[in-house]
Amino acid sequence: MSGREVTFSVIVSANAEWEWVKRIFPGIPGDPSPYGEYFFAEVAGHKVLFFQGGWGKVAAAASTQYVIDRFKPTYLINLGTCGGVEGRINRFDVVAVERAVMYDIHEAMGDSSEAIAHYTTDLDIPALRSVRRVTMYSADRDLTPCHLRELERRCRPRVADWESGAIAWVAKRNRTRALILRGVTDLVNLDRAEAEGNLQFFRESTQQVMQNLIRDLPEYMSALLSG
Repeated sequence: MSGREVTFSVIVSANAEWEWVKRIFPGIPGDPSPYGEYFFAEVAGHKVLFFQGGWGKVAAAASTQYVIDRFKPTYLINLGTCGGVEGRINRFDVVAVERAVMYDIHEAMGDSSEAIAHYTTDLDIPALRSVRRVTMYSADRDLTPCHLRELERRCRPRVADWESGAIAWVAKRNRTRALILRGVTDLVNLDRAEAEGNLQFFRESTQQVMQNLIRDLPEYMSALLSG
């Protein structure tokens, strides 16, 4: 298949997220890539590339560039999970990332804010129902009460994840239209994180999040085509 035939590519990062994508599309054989596997499936009359990008911003950046170079998608959609701050978001809310900030940059020689600004990416989000537009704070670490206290000194975050910042930055550099949609699997406050030390809780929440996102994928695709 020529890369020019790919209108939509869907990148999925974490292994737990990808597991549920595979279950939603059973029986479709996958092909290997340097980052995992990928397959094509028909969604709303379009042949869609589903690509396992890998977790963390190194894999997210590299796999996003790989997808853009090899398949040349018109639209790149990232579906996945995120954590939320209790009182500012609800579990299973779906968010669209209109700004992605990599907050885990600490420069000892100067002001880290300049480096953080360099990697901050604004995205053009189409009109979507039942989706909250947010600033996503990305770092190669889960949001815990300790890390939330650190972030609170600089901003008032609602959601945080691992990969959105890298995916958004690479897509913008390549002038590829990107839509990042994530569902909230767990909540954090200054005293407690629901999923800390509880992988099963995250896995169970991930199932519902991914099922909801794939169910609504035709709506997201239609919004991109219309906008």
